[in-house]
Amino acid sequence: MDGIFGRTGGLAAADQLALLRVLGLLLQLGLTLLGSDAFGLTLQPEPLWWVFGLESAYLALTLWLRHPLYRQSAGIFIALLLDTLFWISWLWFSGGATNAFISLLLVPIALAAVTLPAWGSWSLAALSTLAYSLMILSLPEGHMRHHGMDMSSHFLGMWLNFVVSALVLTTSVALISRRLRRQDTELGWLRENQLRQEQLLALGTASAQMAHQLATPLASLRLLLDEAMEEGLDAEAQAQMGQALSRCEVTLNELRRATESIRERRRQAVTLAALGQNMHQQLMLLMPEVDFSLTLPAGLTEREIITDASLLPALLALVDNAAKASLNNTGEPKVEIGFDSLGDTRLEINIKDYGRGIEAHLLGELGLMPVASRTGMGVAVLLSHASLEKLGGELVLHNGPQGCEARISLPLLPVSAGKGDAA
Repeated sequence: MDGIFGRTGGLAAADQLALLRVLGLLLQLGLTLLGSDAFGLTLQPEPLWWVFGLESAYLALTLWLRHPLYRQSAGIFIALLLDTLFWISWLWFSGGATNAFISLLLVPIALAAVTLPAWGSWSLAALSTLAYSLMILSLPEGHMRHHGMDMSSHFLGMWLNFVVSALVLTTSVALISRRLRRQDTELGWLRENQLRQEQLLALGTASAQMAHQLATPLASLRLLLDEAMEEGLDAEAQAQMGQALSRCEVTLNELRRATESIRERRRQAVTLAALGQNMHQQLMLLMPEVDFSLTLPAGLTEREIITDASLLPALLALVDNAAKASLNNTGEPKVEIGFDSLGDTRLEINIKDYGRGIEAHLLGELGLMPVASRTGMGVAVLLSHASLEKLGGELVLHNGPQGCEARISLPLLPVSAGKGDAA
């Protein structure tokens, strides 16, 4: 409901529409019982009471079902269609085209123009115009003359005025309404994007602070390891500690270089062969336990993409997630990495794991905001998504028959483009 109407002043729009319809029924009753003489209404009492009885029962039913009924466009259209038919019935049995309130047929058209696609307002406009035309054609000859004057041109003018008003509602009002809905959608997207950027800024700030805090204890650990080695520490323990420290130091140095590169907005064109080689080397250095295969077709080795210091860490984070998923499910950290092209303008990198897949309700949220799952908060995917988006790329996650697959799409440079700095 809120997706179609929104909310105003804390009152749901379904309730607002229901209130309008109740007021419409009260207006019909008031004009019939109290205003018929004042406004010259020609009443047919017996059919009118049938109309009021049916309309009251219908209104009571739709008031009870208003929230589920108005969640979809089809439900709103059916309600407005029946409202139009009841208004036509009341007008028909209270003077027809001579009823001064014939223009109230425009109210459902206006509501349809604001809340429904174009077909809704056009359908109601056609129905109302047809009904008005039949009311004019069914007028007795006596109504066409008043004190010896020919009133046919007057009724024709009223009919044309009604048609023009209906056209204005179905075109201008509907166009303005669609434009406002589109702006609301864009504003919603901008708010979500701003929230995501704020989250990324907070994560980046925290990462920089932690990197600064890690520098001193890592230096102290290196000194302690050197002293332990001089005192004859077990060789296997030395190797394990040295490997862990080296990995921490390499990661810290890369974080510093990446931060500097991103701050200065340095970008460059790199070949896919160089990207694949760097990715292979980093995986061997930082994730030696991962059993991975990396496939790069020979026809793509010399193609280039624009990249910065954030691309490789983003890819490595996705590989790390895939390895953990495979390890948890099969006991082996196995990952398949494949490069391919989408036409001649896009690169596709597929990272496939052998895990249990991602919960269906999280597939649409991962990468857009931190979300809690059985494996963490999805921060790595969030950061990877932001890094790829900044480079004109896209990250799509989907569950396959044997696990989850991350599909990364990046723009390829034209074949004639030269290498070099692209900042």
